[in-house]
Amino acid sequence: MVTFIVASLFCVNQAQAAGTASEQANVEVMIRELNALEAVARRSGELPNDGSQRYHFDYQRLAGDVARMRQGLQDYLSPSRAQPRDTTELSGHYTTNSERQP
Repeated sequence: MVTFIVASLFCVNQAQAAGTASEQANVEVMIRELNALEAVARRSGELPNDGSQRYHFDYQRLAGDVARMRQGLQDYLSPSRAQPRDTTELSGHYTTNSERQP
């Protein structure tokens, strides 16, 4: 699901503007999907960790990246010429090594 959303975002970046109603509807669907994905990531991050696994998925980092993607889509729907774009890259690394954690 994450791969589909990220691929969809790249397609949106290549478009000129949310000029057509169908394009705007598609972007709004992606925003709703990102909202759902972020909610699942945040809930999953609150689950207790059994400590038996060496690597753990970093749900909080994923939720942060999803929030940034959603903000980019919202900015696309209502662009502001006065503000520069956020050029910070997404993390993309969602596993943590439990041996390095204190």
